[in-house]
Amino acid sequence: MTENPPSSPCQLSVSRQELVELVRSQLEALLQQENFQGAKALLVPVQPADIAQAIEGLPKAMQAIAFRLLSKQEAIEVYEYLDSSIQQSLIAELRQQEVLDIVDKMSPDDRARLFDELPAVVVQRLLQQLSPAEREATALLLGYKEGTAGRIMTTEYLSVKEDLTVSQAIERVRVLASATEIIYYLYVTDRERRLTGTLSFRDLVIAQPEQRLGEIMTRDVVFVQTDTDQEEVAQIIQRYDLLAVPVVDTEQRLVGIVTVDDVLDVLEQETTEDIYKLGGVEAGGDNYFQTNVLTAARKRVVWLFVLLLANTGTTAVISAQENVLEQVVALAAFIPLLIDAGGNVGAQSSTVVIRGLNLREVGIKKALQVVTRETITGALLGVMLGIAVIFWAYLLEGSLPIAITVGMSLLAITILAAVSGSGLPFLFGAIGLDPALMSAPFITSLVDVLGVFIYLMLARAILQL
Repeated sequence: MTENPPSSPCQLSVSRQELVELVRSQLEALLQQENFQGAKALLVPVQPADIAQAIEGLPKAMQAIAFRLLSKQEAIEVYEYLDSSIQQSLIAELRQQEVLDIVDKMSPDDRARLFDELPAVVVQRLLQQLSPAEREATALLLGYKEGTAGRIMTTEYLSVKEDLTVSQAIERVRVLASATEIIYYLYVTDRERRLTGTLSFRDLVIAQPEQRLGEIMTRDVVFVQTDTDQEEVAQIIQRYDLLAVPVVDTEQRLVGIVTVDDVLDVLEQETTEDIYKLGGVEAGGDNYFQTNVLTAARKRVVWLFVLLLANTGTTAVISAQENVLEQVVALAAFIPLLIDAGGNVGAQSSTVVIRGLNLREVGIKKALQVVTRETITGALLGVMLGIAVIFWAYLLEGSLPIAITVGMSLLAITILAAVSGSGLPFLFGAIGLDPALMSAPFITSLVDVLGVFIYLMLARAILQL
């Protein structure tokens, strides 16, 4: 009786994430046993993106060992998928020639992204040792401002002249396809390299061989400038359902293309930064969970200090109204409920407004309309929550005046929170500050301080203290 050979990870009916975890655990076990041949064989059928994720999950001491098991071509593909912090650590671990072999074969946009993260001395050394063509392509991208189309584009694209026939263009695609990032689009340029049209590979294939490209190309071209913000590039690709968008310079000359895979990276990066900012965490280029504990603490401590100082205002308000709380001690029990409810309403309003600003769904011109809408929403929420709180407070304290005080305070605080949550992002955006970064801590502090003040003032009036 013969034993069935063990199934490779790719043969198992598992999700992609389960596959990656399976590969990572088996790879770590094989490396611990120093079974390098087995580890190498394990990685053969696995996709480069999955290998990269598996390597990132290994202990740091094993990452370079696992990476060295890959063939030269595999190593180049896997390296482009790795987190920037892992890429940097591998450069320190690998021999100089190994690093050059990988970096020289990377696509220009991925290489430029890597160089952004490396020390200037290392970048200069690597640039000097690249092939002339790759050095020129990388220097071109590094010359553009970060966060623009010029910085994230690739110079590996197919361009043709409109007087070529379809059969000549197909032959050009066949010859140059391996040196380009995508072949789904051909870009038509004139003698000065100015972009005059585009042509999809589908249109090329179904056209007659003797037709000229000028007869079948699209002259109404969607393109971006080298200084176009990368978020706007992503929105253009999404709006027009493109796989790539051409990039032109100030003289309309074609200099590169931005592909949809790079746009997905941009969207992930921008969304991550916005989420970090909403939480009061300093945004950074590295994966947060790949950073050390001290760096993680530094990223989070700044706004915590700001909030700590701002919340002294709440303490000052409570201290100034101590006589109210001394006369009706029960009022103190509802302070956390009121400021937490207000903070939550403010956070909801700011979240929808900031997302709308990022997606260009709303702008400064619509600020009054949006704030009015959120104020009405806050009032409705306040009425619903206020009625519930009146019943709850009455059950707890058995005092109708106290219950009415709490309910009316909650209504006033939710309206205040809705106004500040929707208005502050527009205000900060108008004066050139990042709405996502500034809004969350200021909304929290404003609602806390003014919420407690409103509550105690209403208590003084209703309870006649």
